[in-house]
Amino acid sequence: RWQKIFMIPLWSKMAVFWNKMFLTIIVLLIVLFLDAVREVRKYSSIHVSEKAANVNSSAFDHVQMKLFRSQRNLYLSGFSLFLWLVLRRTVTLLTQLAKEMASHAALETQVNDATEAAKKYMSENERLQEALSGQGSGKKKESTEATQEKLKEEVEHLKAELQKTTTAFHKAKNEVAAVKKQSDGVRREYDHLMKEYERLQQSFNKAEDKKDL
Repeated sequence: RWQKIFMIPLWSKMAVFWNKMFLTIIVLLIVLFLDAVREVRKYSSIHVSEKAANVNSSAFDHVQMKLFRSQRNLYLSGFSLFLWLVLRRTVTLLTQLAKEMASHAALETQVNDATEAAKKYMSENERLQEALSGQGSGKKKESTEATQEKLKEEVEHLKAELQKTTTAFHKAKNEVAAVKKQSDGVRREYDHLMKEYERLQQSFNKAEDKKDL
């Protein structure tokens, strides 16, 4: 389903600028995060100094409001930066998983075709052996033996191809399982981060309600 969505022509046009857009947004979020850290440090020191100096309440409230806004910006920019990286990783894993599943289906079809061909050659070999079992002339025996040897070589070749294709099929299956496991890990980490974000948002709302009171 995700592979079909990513194959939309609009995404193929945006894919050219995807890396540039990703790096631009990362740089912007990093700048916002560092600026928020600077503001938090700045107003935290002012808050402590004015609290110790016992200045008037209006100035103290103004500094406290600035500190609260800088802390809010710090949380928002930090979580946005981290979730943007998680989104990038999720899209990459979904793309890899779609490719591995397509490769898995192709290898499975190839294995089935090789198995059917091997069964067909083996049945033909048995039929020829039964048909030629009653012939006793020397030339016919030599031609029969040559035909049998040729069929045996073809069967051995098909068995080798079947073994090779089966090995590739199991390898692709293991890779798909690994990508699925990694994708589940990213999903669990994303759910954990969303819960943490909701918890911080609730604490933020409580602090805002207390400030309004």
